[in-house]
Amino acid sequence: MATVKNARRLVGVDANAARLGLAAGLTLADAQARQPSLVVCDAAPAAEARLLERVADACARFTPLIGLDGADGLMLDVSGVAHLFGGEAGLVAEVEARLMRQGLTVALGLADSPRAAWALARFSHRRVAPAGLAGKDFARLYHDMPVAALGLAAEICADLARAGLRRVGDLAMRPRAPIAARFGADVIARLAALQGEERGAISPRFSPPELSVERRFASPIAASEAVMATLARLADDLAALLERQGKGARRLELMLFRVDGGARRIAVGAGRPLVEGPAMARLFVERLAGGTEEEIDPGFGVDLMRLSCLAAEKVAPVQGEWERLEDSAGARALAELVDRLSARLGARRVTRLELLAAHLPEQAVVATPAAQGEARAGQGGAAAPPAVALTRPLRLFERPEPIEALAEVPDGPPLRFRWRRVLHEVAAVEGPERIAAPWWRQANAPTRDYFRAEDALGRRFWLYREGLYGRETTRAKWFVHGVFG
Repeated sequence: MATVKNARRLVGVDANAARLGLAAGLTLADAQARQPSLVVCDAAPAAEARLLERVADACARFTPLIGLDGADGLMLDVSGVAHLFGGEAGLVAEVEARLMRQGLTVALGLADSPRAAWALARFSHRRVAPAGLAGKDFARLYHDMPVAALGLAAEICADLARAGLRRVGDLAMRPRAPIAARFGADVIARLAALQGEERGAISPRFSPPELSVERRFASPIAASEAVMATLARLADDLAALLERQGKGARRLELMLFRVDGGARRIAVGAGRPLVEGPAMARLFVERLAGGTEEEIDPGFGVDLMRLSCLAAEKVAPVQGEWERLEDSAGARALAELVDRLSARLGARRVTRLELLAAHLPEQAVVATPAAQGEARAGQGGAAAPPAVALTRPLRLFERPEPIEALAEVPDGPPLRFRWRRVLHEVAAVEGPERIAAPWWRQANAPTRDYFRAEDALGRRFWLYREGLYGRETTRAKWFVHGVFG
């Protein structure tokens, strides 16, 4: 129960309560007046959402295309998989049996379109709609359903009822133009979706994998050694598929489905495209051994294992034992080390610096997971920039340090400056390089003029003056942002 419109109401009932005539929306006082022994509890939307996500993960054994449908439903795209379960009726029975073993009461519907399946599950005792319904067959299955089967808002359903349109058939048998003019085009659009004229799309929780291999077990396996041995065979199978397409895996995911309905996802990334099965399996071994993930808990046993390639890249073919220049022994060893450390410690703890197109120098670099690797020319990434003279230090101070500077004119380069109590005489200077702060982020932020300065001892500094003299400030401030060397 929950508070709805300033009243305590039922928001969900089980099968026993439904048989007694109770339904969602009934006030708690009326429900207890009808059934004094009624047992109620407060609704927990957050916990219910987490449960629905766990159920969605468990249903991934049937198809990777699973989307959440409101707060109490799932939508599965099972196109092309029904034959694996003995047909559509067998698939529906398998889904129902597995969810009921978890203590869940479910209503299922299977049809050509998402809207038709949604209506079938909620408003019909029929669970499977024959393919290609039309005419009298469609009318026999859907016309007696209430207009709520179209998924319309309660206010629109009430307006339709006042106009004498209480059933789907009442709408389907009338001209569409007057209905759209009076009640909105969405009513006709949903009716067309129910009839299969417009096939709706499912927004899956996770993107479908590029390639996937799996093993189903007649007898569930419970030993971790058996799980790892199966993982090695799956990795070899996936490597064979990748080799046929000339690709290498960059992100992998292992899913373990237990007989009690539990499911676990383990994802890893690679610093280079992997085409070897042992290398793929080794990443999961490192992840499980690193302590960042719980150890494999097969429970009463695992009856399905699936290894998926979530992201892949094209790789050039290798002739014989010869390696490409970029796949030299040193580069491969470094990539394998990055992969092992990322799998053991976590991808966010092993990072590399990547340049960004940002105005302010301190914002032009970001730490990204090293296992993601660098974009390669010709593979969707930008080509390497041409070699140019070094105009900025390779490393900047975490925060620019203030200095005391003396210039011949207020907006000119410095003649001398004092930094960390040491006076430096400027022997040569280049600049300025003017950098303005992004106006869409920092309004009225001061402009910077950067100079490359060299003192009498040959030490080079990257200095900047903050604020344009006469326009932004009457006394500019000087800072040192980094050193060359």
